[in-house]
Amino acid sequence: MRKFFSATIALVILLTATVALANPISSNGYFNGIKLCGRVKVVNSFADIKVQVVDAFADLKVKKVSAFPDDIGEWQFVDSFPDFTIQFVDAFPDIKIKFVDAFPGL
Repeated sequence: MRKFFSATIALVILLTATVALANPISSNGYFNGIKLCGRVKVVNSFADIKVQVVDAFADLKVKKVSAFPDDIGEWQFVDSFPDFTIQFVDAFPDIKIKFVDAFPGL
């Protein structure tokens, strides 16, 4: 019985570590050197980040703002002078996001 609990605890720790390592976004909100807040332009090709919008298990929760996108997950969509560009994809994304109305971030 004791071996069963030890094996179960080890499995839970291993799965937790695997999920934590699977997130492509660093703990301080960067993806490949890009801080995931600011002015964002949507493009059809050659984007800095390929993004898939999901309802569950998102890497990042994103809130659309109209000004001052200073915190991680706050994005202001613009047509010119972006901080980074994204391309919406249905498969093989770099990151997965979920749009929220409150509490953006990791």
